Amino acid sequence: MTLTLGHYLSLGAMLFALSVIGIFLNRKNLIVLLMAIELMLLAVNMNFVAFSYFLNDLHGQVFVFFILTVAAAESAIGLAILVLLFRNKSSINVDELNELKG
Repeated sequence: MTLTLGHYLSLGAMLFALSVIGIFLNRKNLIVLLMAIELMLLAVNMNFVAFSYFLNDLHGQVFVFFILTVAAAESAIGLAILVLLFRNKSSINVDELNELKG
């Protein structure tokens, strides 16, 4: 049995759906929300790599490299903000962080 493009795309779609479900079911914990967003980015990256491989074009893989670089920076900044919020509020519950509204 060989893996086709449909297999990779269906796995990417399942990961994307899992991350959307994670965002909608858990709106309390900020860490789980950040992990669901990262899982969503990885699902999209899997689709880019699959299309790049099956079309014999490296542009998709280069684009994934830049997406992962931005995602790493986003994670670092998000976790730094999370640490500061935990130091000030002693909680990472999203419902208790209503003072961030403008």
